[in-house]
Amino acid sequence: MTTALVTGPTSGIGEGFARRLASDGHDLVLVARDEARLRALATELARHGVDVEVLVADLGDRDHLSQVEARLRDVARPIDVLVNNAGFGLNQKFVGGDLAREQEAIDVMVTAVMRLTHAVAPQMKERGAGTIINVASIAGFLPFGTYSAAKAWVVYFSQALANQLQSCGVKVLATCPGFVRTEFHDRAGINMNRSSERWWLSVDDVVDEAFRDLARGKVLSVPGRKYKGIAAMSHLAPRDTLRRLEGLRRRRLGR
Repeated sequence: MTTALVTGPTSGIGEGFARRLASDGHDLVLVARDEARLRALATELARHGVDVEVLVADLGDRDHLSQVEARLRDVARPIDVLVNNAGFGLNQKFVGGDLAREQEAIDVMVTAVMRLTHAVAPQMKERGAGTIINVASIAGFLPFGTYSAAKAWVVYFSQALANQLQSCGVKVLATCPGFVRTEFHDRAGINMNRSSERWWLSVDDVVDEAFRDLARGKVLSVPGRKYKGIAAMSHLAPRDTLRRLEGLRRRRLGR
């Protein structure tokens, strides 16, 4: 039986991946800060007849991160699927914003992704099998501040990693969703009341599309036709145009 490690599985997209992997028969290692929610989810997912291990860790803490890296390097208990999902929204401007919050975003959404992938990829390459799924965002194609910059890093990192591992039997995918019905925006204090219903995706939309695209051998997964259009436009539109659109977006949201 294969084992999957999922970061940030207690809600949203991470929970969706954990539920899908458990239902498909994968043993799980669940990594998050909220021990109560983590253990409640582990108990629920174990009903699928899979083993569920819990690692309570804050990926913004280097000591905690090192513990997760050690688990990924454990050759006696190999990880076959890594889902780098942990992250959070930044509802602030960079200039004048809380620097500690900016640093935490980079620690969790860039440094942790890099280090966890670095810990597991050599074993996968040696075995000639494995899957790495990195949760990015459509924001990674657009100039929306530090969050966008972090997710852009995930997009390009995933593409480069896929190039390195394509002949080794290891699959790499970056999923790039837009607005998803989760706790994400509420936790970040972002008011989404003005956003149209037609832009929203469900967690299942994102997870199902990711697995379909993995099966097709794709490296980037952009769920939803509207978001596919945005991704395509981002490659064609001049940078100045994209920056102006971001300015209009911020004024519309009153930010």
